[in-house]
Amino acid sequence: MDVTKALLSFLSYIFHGLLCLILFAMSSLAIAGGAPTLQLGMLPWTGSTLLYALLFGSLAGLATVILAINGKWRPLFFVWSLAVTLLLVKGYIFSGYRFVPGEFRTAMYLIVGSVIALIGSWLAMWKKAGARRA
Repeated sequence: MDVTKALLSFLSYIFHGLLCLILFAMSSLAIAGGAPTLQLGMLPWTGSTLLYALLFGSLAGLATVILAINGKWRPLFFVWSLAVTLLLVKGYIFSGYRFVPGEFRTAMYLIVGSVIALIGSWLAMWKKAGARRA
């Protein structure tokens, strides 16, 4: 059971770390390139507000991942993971009646990965900091 907990915690760190790095890269490149907007229908923001929400949100997410890996503020990492999961599950809007190839599959991968990462962040929250086996 300890191996499963450790694996789920590791996967949650990897998932959220990569997600934050990708969002940071997207938003910083869009801002640097002068793009007026991004199209991410699952998020409640639009225009330049979306760009800056992604930029600062990804930085905050990276900070929570780093703090959780170091054993500090793991409940904050769980709250971050829960917020991301809720945004993906509740906020994702499919393209109406038109079928966009790959959209459903991509959304399901993100949602399933986020739920697995949520479980891992829950388990990591209860792990003692600095506890190592001999």
